[in-house]
Amino acid sequence: MTENEFSISVKTHAKSLISHALKFTKDLDDANDLVQDTLVKATRFAYRCDYQTNTKVWLFVIMRNTFINNYHKNVRHRSRVVREDEVSAGQMTYSATANGAETSFAMDDIKKALNSLPQIYSVPFIRYFEGYKYQEIADELNLPLGTVKTYIHHARLRLKKLLKQYNNN
Repeated sequence: MTENEFSISVKTHAKSLISHALKFTKDLDDANDLVQDTLVKATRFAYRCDYQTNTKVWLFVIMRNTFINNYHKNVRHRSRVVREDEVSAGQMTYSATANGAETSFAMDDIKKALNSLPQIYSVPFIRYFEGYKYQEIADELNLPLGTVKTYIHHARLRLKKLLKQYNNN
């Protein structure tokens, strides 16, 4: 069969290929992808198709085998996914979706909790949270180092009580 005859034969069966692919995939985009994969393979192996070969049947067999191979590949890929307890924090950050409303509520609660702290505790705690070292905070606030550590410790304890609904332990 010449390339031209093969091309005409494939074009004749294009609509039936798409409707057949829809039976496999149940999605038009996936069906179009499957038809494209089928036609690429058929073109690649067109030299095997001769006059005695029923082109439509040959294309349908290629499509079925392509779908089955893709299905098995996807199953193998999904089986490589690790269990929940084996997922690292880095992987979760990459793949997890965030709930903006939940985060907004948590931030509101954190702000309320911080505002409810006496200023004597909140100022050193916020400075520490911002990344300042104990000594830098002590120097800025003209307080002894031990006092700064105590204030930050008391702030943590109070915040832990106020935000206990967020504690996963």
